[in-house]
Amino acid sequence: MSLSSVLYTAQSSLANTSRQTSVVSRNITNVYNTDYTRRDAMLISTAPGARVVSITRAADAALMRQNTNALSAWHAQSTLMAGFERLSVTVNGVDNATSPAMRMGALQTALQTYSASPGDRSLAQAAVNAAEDVVRSLNEGSAAVQQLRSDADLEIKQSVDRLNTLLNDLEKVNGDVVTATRLKRDASEALDQRDAIVKQIAEIVPVTTHVHGDNDMVVFSRDGITLFETVARQASYEPTPIHAPGTGGNQVFIEGVQLASGTGSDTDAGGSLGALIQLRDEIAPKMQEQLDEIARGLIDGFKEFDATSEIAGLFTWPGNATLAEGEIPTDLTVGLAGLVQINTAYRDNPLALRDGATIDANPDNNAGYAGQVQRFIDTFAAERSFAPGTGVEGATSLSAFATGSISWLEDGRQLSSVATEKKAAMLARTSEALSNKTGVNMDEELARLLDLEQSYAASAKLLQVVNEMLATLMATVR
Repeated sequence: MSLSSVLYTAQSSLANTSRQTSVVSRNITNVYNTDYTRRDAMLISTAPGARVVSITRAADAALMRQNTNALSAWHAQSTLMAGFERLSVTVNGVDNATSPAMRMGALQTALQTYSASPGDRSLAQAAVNAAEDVVRSLNEGSAAVQQLRSDADLEIKQSVDRLNTLLNDLEKVNGDVVTATRLKRDASEALDQRDAIVKQIAEIVPVTTHVHGDNDMVVFSRDGITLFETVARQASYEPTPIHAPGTGGNQVFIEGVQLASGTGSDTDAGGSLGALIQLRDEIAPKMQEQLDEIARGLIDGFKEFDATSEIAGLFTWPGNATLAEGEIPTDLTVGLAGLVQINTAYRDNPLALRDGATIDANPDNNAGYAGQVQRFIDTFAAERSFAPGTGVEGATSLSAFATGSISWLEDGRQLSSVATEKKAAMLARTSEALSNKTGVNMDEELARLLDLEQSYAASAKLLQVVNEMLATLMATVR
């Protein structure tokens, strides 16, 4: 081997070591960056020596797809879980302490205590106060449900705006990837950015991707809606200012195709957007229907009547005096539970529980008369029918329905909690698998850096030997 060949080999080794060291250093710098994919410098042998021909990313499309799906599923489930948790606390209170069922139980106890001493005005007042607590629970619960629907609607709008922004960002970054690929430049940075954007999109809607030639990516929703192909598609949504009971809000459209909502406590939605629509149009309306049914039962069960007429009793509402069994007004912008109130006649005269407010239930003015009070007590256990589709099955009395409402919400919350844990575990496993395959391992990179240091030292030593030989040769010539 000639000295020139040895010199070329040493120079190329130093150049390769320098570039490889740069790649390893960059890997180490991004060891905690979850959106970074490990780089490797690819060498080929030349005559003489070797050279770095490309920088490759340790990407894995299959693992990336699994991780993206898991990310989408977890965001949907956690969004739904947060909605169940919020309803549980705002409607029923901590440990259901302020739920309509608990308040109704307190009212029943107060009425039973009063029935033993019907002439005691303080006991009558305590019963009316307990009824006020029931009304407050229904009013506040209804307001909480409507607030959740309004907040979900606002979040839907914000998610759609963010989705459009991400799709526009994807258009720019995908263009950078395609350009770099066509010009045979290193596209690693742009590819990392594109993968990060795709994962952020998956947090909002479920996606599938396909890569054409020149690394050109196409993105679809799980339902087959094209989100991105060369140019970004736009999602559209008009916020709903008022959510009337029993009605859904406006829908999200992408290129004129409606985005599907999730179903079930273990939701089949992917991404937070489908779960938000589910909360707004399915979960919250059912909760409202249950509260409205309880309000209707109270208005109907506590009405006053004699042989010829029926009029409002302890519970009433502004729109009508009484409601027929099974009747729920359909033209309300606020649920019946938000309108139910205490009859002012009972508030002014709590002994109306015994004597009646409008109808004379105690014509003999008997201080020990408890007939109407007992009828009110019996209302809680009396058989009655409830509107279908409320989610509370098998309830035959007002007390059973109110208790069933708690069970419905808690069952949904529990199922959602279990599903959230499962999907979180799946996300953790896929993230770990993806990280192991494409992420940076600090120990491996440091070991590689030591190898490069030794290679550099060997190349430097070779140059030193060549330099000494050349110096000896020149000295001989002189």
